[in-house]
Amino acid sequence: MNNKVKVWDISTRLFHWGMIGLLAGLWWSADAGELVWHQVLAYSLMVLIVFRIIWGLVGSDTAKFSHFIKHPKTVFQYVGSIKRHGVSSSVGHNPLGGYMVIALIAVVTLQLSTGLFATDEIFTEGPLYSYVASDTALWLTWLHKQTFNIILLLASIHVLAVLVHTVKGDKLILPMITGYKNISEAANVSLGFRSVFIALALFSALATLVGNYLIWPMVQML
Repeated sequence: MNNKVKVWDISTRLFHWGMIGLLAGLWWSADAGELVWHQVLAYSLMVLIVFRIIWGLVGSDTAKFSHFIKHPKTVFQYVGSIKRHGVSSSVGHNPLGGYMVIALIAVVTLQLSTGLFATDEIFTEGPLYSYVASDTALWLTWLHKQTFNIILLLASIHVLAVLVHTVKGDKLILPMITGYKNISEAANVSLGFRSVFIALALFSALATLVGNYLIWPMVQML
């Protein structure tokens, strides 16, 4: 028998789907040469990433890094368990998935950081372009473009892992929509969740700061 248990707060779920949508928009805008929109979407993603990093420290239990970043030994044991017994349901991110979350956040942060110095050598420059030498800016622009390929690779691995877990009976997509997951009655689950108003206040403060200094000047150019 299983119990329906809340495992994801709405803040984490909105971050998850928001990041997917913004990454898709960033891919489109770069490919279409819509660089002003590219910057607007990038700064919006910056708000989400900074929010997620802070939420990983002070947020709900399953959102905290301390909840899903396990010792490498635990990860190897988890992988061995998959080989012997198949996938098992986890409350929140499993030990291997936790490292994927960290990898994605780290690479997206690198992508955003290099974009602040990037240039198309024609019309568009990142807000920090003038603070570095021209050669440095060109190298950071190259790194910015290459990093997106790493994001695509990690995203593909993530989607494949989710599909494998789903086929094996561990439903991962629906809980990230509803927040609830069916957990074995034998599992002793006790989770704490932060108020959505705390998340809203934090997000609003970040959105106001980034919106005022980075997003609004771009919006005026549209």
